[in-house]
Amino acid sequence: MMKHLLSMDQLSSADIVTILDTAESLRSVTDRPIKKLPTLRGRTVCNLFYEASTRTRISFELAAKRLSADVINFSADSKSSVAKGESFKDTAWTLEAMGVDAIIVRHGSSGAPHQLSQWVKASVLNAGDGQHEHPTQALLDLYSMREHFKDLEGLKVAIVGDVLHSRVARSNVKGLVTMGADVILIGPPTLIPPQAATWGARIGYDLDEVLEEIDVCYLLRVQKERQSEQLFPSLREYAALWGLDSRRLARMKPEVLVMHPGPMNRGVEIGADVSESPRSIILDQVANGLAVRMSLLYLMLGGRSEDGEVFE
Repeated sequence: MMKHLLSMDQLSSADIVTILDTAESLRSVTDRPIKKLPTLRGRTVCNLFYEASTRTRISFELAAKRLSADVINFSADSKSSVAKGESFKDTAWTLEAMGVDAIIVRHGSSGAPHQLSQWVKASVLNAGDGQHEHPTQALLDLYSMREHFKDLEGLKVAIVGDVLHSRVARSNVKGLVTMGADVILIGPPTLIPPQAATWGARIGYDLDEVLEEIDVCYLLRVQKERQSEQLFPSLREYAALWGLDSRRLARMKPEVLVMHPGPMNRGVEIGADVSESPRSIILDQVANGLAVRMSLLYLMLGGRSEDGEVFE
């Protein structure tokens, strides 16, 4: 297994299958009365978050604790040395001096996890960097799709919305294309970056045109906080043209999955009734994130027994 996970570009289809299969084995731990394995006992994992997060940070923290690792949580807020002017590099060296084994990093600058991996001996896992990538989100999304469709090859997946600002979209396209899925990016022309044509996905601007052919509708959050200019007339118009409401949901195949990385803007990219419909697996994505992140920590810091099975 690789030492760092910085981008989905690092992973072959065989690597992805190994991660997802290991996650499937580890998922049973959450159903036990005592929800722990001793695999990472004595290891230390640090959550180094320079941006706000709920799902990802808690998921990584719980994943490490389920594998018996010690966990340090670092948030770059008014209570940390960052408020006193400490640089990213100095923070990295401080963690290195403390002997941490893995650093989970979320940062507003694209490429920050890669730079961090050059400064420390610990394993670095990218938990989201700027508008670049979010590989563990893509892996949990692939796991969630595979639960329902078993084989991802040929699966028709529409990724809809604010692709321009979405690191989740970039990682998902890479993972899905690697696994042989047919991906189409849908959204306002102003929110589809020009380079998206080189990602291996089709490009479209009309959600209604693809509703009846897709197997998965993956809705992206409209990231108003990342937009420095008005890229579409109004949220009402966005919802009317690219939002998934009950009317559009009724036109889709009965087995279609509705997905969203969270947090949701209900009434904008997704209707409240759609988010709670039987076709929505948004909460399953959250639950599966725990198993996938346990899998990554297990493979990168732990290991397998001689017979290939997960340690009990």
